[in-house]
Amino acid sequence: MKKLLPLLLLALLQSCQYLEKKVPDEQELLDKELKEINWNEVDEYPSVATCEKLTDAAQRKQCFFEYLTAEIQQKLDVDTLSILFPKLDTIEVKVTVFPNASMAFEPQFPKDSVAYDTIKIDSILHARLIDFPKVNPAIKRGIPVKTQFVLPVIIKSE
Repeated sequence: MKKLLPLLLLALLQSCQYLEKKVPDEQELLDKELKEINWNEVDEYPSVATCEKLTDAAQRKQCFFEYLTAEIQQKLDVDTLSILFPKLDTIEVKVTVFPNASMAFEPQFPKDSVAYDTIKIDSILHARLIDFPKVNPAIKRGIPVKTQFVLPVIIKSE
């Protein structure tokens, strides 16, 4: 028994090394987590009250884009864009939804766009879209984030 005790004690001391775990480096953990995040996608797209009842993410996204396009078209229908610019049938609008739920609209024109008065179209767009309904911002990892997208808006439908 006395010969076995030192061997047992030695085995016990040796096994303590297996219980010791290396504490991961804080910077390594941060770098690993940052690499795993997809910065080009949000967890939840912006939404409006009418689309909140949908549970499928793809349907909510589709509902939001359809609602937004219809709302912009409705607000621009009452204006003179189709009269002032009869050849203009569709305009692309860059929509920015900020984390505080405010929105900004910016018309997108081709680089060689000299056929239209871009300043006049821009001012009409800003004037008509000033009182836009409340939009909930996009969510990324539980935090509201800024999102931007371009919507084609039909000005003239024949």
